[in-house]
Amino acid sequence: MGSLAWGFITDFFTYETTKSVVVKSWSVGIINRIVQLLIVAYFVGWVFIHEKAYQVTDTGIESSVMTKVKGFGYHHGQVMDVADYVFPPQGAGVFCIMTKLIITKNQFQGKCAESVAMFSCHTDEDCHKHFGAILSNGVITGVCLKPSNDSKGHCEIEGWCPTENDNVKITPMLDVNNFTIFIKNSIRFPLFNVTRGNFPSSMTSDEIKRCTYHPETNPFCPIFRVGDVLNYTGQNVAGLADKGGEIGINIEWRCNLDWNIDYCIPKYSFTRLDAPFAKNAVSKGYNFRFAKYFKTENGTEFRTLHKAYAIRFDVMVTGNAGKFYTIPTLINLVAAFTSIGLGTVLCDVILLNFLKGAEQYKAKKFEEIFIVLSIQVSASLAQSPGSQLSLKPGIKSSYDSGAISLATSEQPI
Repeated sequence: MGSLAWGFITDFFTYETTKSVVVKSWSVGIINRIVQLLIVAYFVGWVFIHEKAYQVTDTGIESSVMTKVKGFGYHHGQVMDVADYVFPPQGAGVFCIMTKLIITKNQFQGKCAESVAMFSCHTDEDCHKHFGAILSNGVITGVCLKPSNDSKGHCEIEGWCPTENDNVKITPMLDVNNFTIFIKNSIRFPLFNVTRGNFPSSMTSDEIKRCTYHPETNPFCPIFRVGDVLNYTGQNVAGLADKGGEIGINIEWRCNLDWNIDYCIPKYSFTRLDAPFAKNAVSKGYNFRFAKYFKTENGTEFRTLHKAYAIRFDVMVTGNAGKFYTIPTLINLVAAFTSIGLGTVLCDVILLNFLKGAEQYKAKKFEEIFIVLSIQVSASLAQSPGSQLSLKPGIKSSYDSGAISLATSEQPI
């Protein structure tokens, strides 16, 4: 029992190595080196240099955006300032600059004729089919209001009267082209506790007032001219002011914290977000409604309704930060060294299947050993030469391996 345990221990702590076969072939050798070179180039160029796989990365960026718009324009013969055309006024990362307003004044609660053409009628029955309609300016009552019995009328609604007529022609405010947008963005990478701002802290207020963003000459200025932003997206004010649109301003932070923190800087890009709908017949552009409410002297409430066509700006912040770390470096180094062995696998496939000397290579690479009986049975047979289990002349006894092997040329069929 002790010898069995000792044998198990000695077998466990033995070292086994693979058999190497040297193949002197120019074609296979060139293929092997090319494959190894490609694998090394992939890991060095793409994995380590481009993807920076030796770093741990923080993608959970925390961001805050504050915006301010400045400029004056003319609309409806009146001067419009920031309080008139920016909505919402809080200076958030999503805001609208209104370019055209359709105003319906002095609306009171009551009953009146619908102004939308689809609700025209000749009899009350024509209005009954519109019960529950959501495209009207109020609740359809089912009554057809006509100037005379022979004329065409419109269905009566209950709601704010008079109803809105959005088919009027209004000249949009093209002065928006010269408006400016101030963007203040602060970010933090919590994994590394790194905070940054989108313009240098050393920049003075006078410098900010005088500068205008340009991707090459002034990439860190936080003041953006609206006309320039639209030009970067391939648009212009004349094309967007009438129906509105949606513009995205993306602030991208890609920081390599192995370098000085001053190299962690933002990169701006601009795009038209509603481009898939720009040529649609319906739902084109961007508009919304809001109302201002008042009361008469006797307490009756009335309102002024505004339908606003606007250019909506979405300031989006994305990014990640990376820094050298031992664990991902070791993991990718091991993967690189392991992958180099793929060259050997490919060469084996070629040698075993596609070259003329495949059988010769296969015979050198693989050895077939047939196990027949254990050494104890072999010893007993040696003591009984007349037994039916005696070894045939072609069978060789192997005492160093503990097995009996058959010669390859004399294998039983």
